[in-house]
Amino acid sequence: MAPIRPDKHRLERLIAALETHFPPNADSERVEIVRAPCRVNLMGDHTDYSEGYVLPAAISLDTWLAFRRRRDGQVRVASMESPEPASFWIDDLDPDPASAGTRRWSDYVAGAAWSLREAALPIRGFDGVVDTAMPLGVGFASSSALELASALALLGAGRVMPPPALAALAQRAEREYVGVNSGIADQFAVAAGREGRALLLDCRSLESRHVPMPYGIRVVVCDTGMPRPVQSKVFAERRAECARALALLSERLPGLCSLRDLDPASLKRHRANLPDNVARRAEHVISENARVLATSVAMDHGDLDEIGRLFTESHLSLRDLFEVGAPQLDAMVQVAGAVPGVIAARATGMGLGGCTVNLVLADAVAALKTTIAREYDRRTGLRSRVYAVDIVDGAGPLAVTA
Repeated sequence: MAPIRPDKHRLERLIAALETHFPPNADSERVEIVRAPCRVNLMGDHTDYSEGYVLPAAISLDTWLAFRRRRDGQVRVASMESPEPASFWIDDLDPDPASAGTRRWSDYVAGAAWSLREAALPIRGFDGVVDTAMPLGVGFASSSALELASALALLGAGRVMPPPALAALAQRAEREYVGVNSGIADQFAVAAGREGRALLLDCRSLESRHVPMPYGIRVVVCDTGMPRPVQSKVFAERRAECARALALLSERLPGLCSLRDLDPASLKRHRANLPDNVARRAEHVISENARVLATSVAMDHGDLDEIGRLFTESHLSLRDLFEVGAPQLDAMVQVAGAVPGVIAARATGMGLGGCTVNLVLADAVAALKTTIAREYDRRTGLRSRVYAVDIVDGAGPLAVTA
């Protein structure tokens, strides 16, 4: 993967911040910069923790980390968005379950260091500054981007590691150090993205393939202005309900290892043995997995009508079967869907707020932005944000000679 060349103004601002926070000295090494994109899920929400399929894409909103490697195991890191830098020694890191849910941004950096140390990889400390060009708390996987960027800095930007291995290390950081029980889909998309292509990922085997975006289509992410709750008991309840569905069905279907192995006929046959809410969670997982595979085929063939139909089905399933919708998400989808040239629109991510993802003909993007600013904001009283994004390569170095 060829290094991406950074925006000059952003680069200068970031290096200036690095030298302000951590002035170079006689032992300072050269400045390196790594970047990690955020991701948007085109299809496949709440399927990853049932070992299902997802179809994310790495997008051009990203995190940069400018750093100088140290000769010892200390990490000193600051953020352009936070006034207080953080510092820790890699050898002193240990997970603290009692602090889960009260983590600071720098704990994702520490988590990456702990995970790489536990894997006995050759890492060193660094002095660094983080710059994030993505909105936080709306479901763009900003934490995964920070974990991946930190891992690359700890390893040294020139070290090459296979994306699946890097993603697994970042996931371990989030689950065991930060205390967020995440699937691997976010970290995998951030690590393994490819320009102009979505990523079809089997969350059980980690087999993947890159799926070309249809010609002439832009991805537009619309932030509803309603923050997605980061720590919500609803998400824990949904995971528990999926686990209960699996446990109850396994009593009648020996060998059933995951909801991704459940077919619609078997669910229909045994549905009466499940509480209604549990059955609806399982129905969403089954149908969403099928939609991921169908969407990848439709993208291969450039079948825009089929993609639009699948997006609509997914949106309704998230709302009615998995019950993670919100009136604001419905309003955003309705407003976008009325704009000529909008091919597909759906809620994306964990739900309960956050964003929608839209596939839009390139010459209709401006009209979509104008319509949302006028109609959605008036209807909801919220302040929307609209991002027409590029599909980009996964995490890696920036070409810097400073």
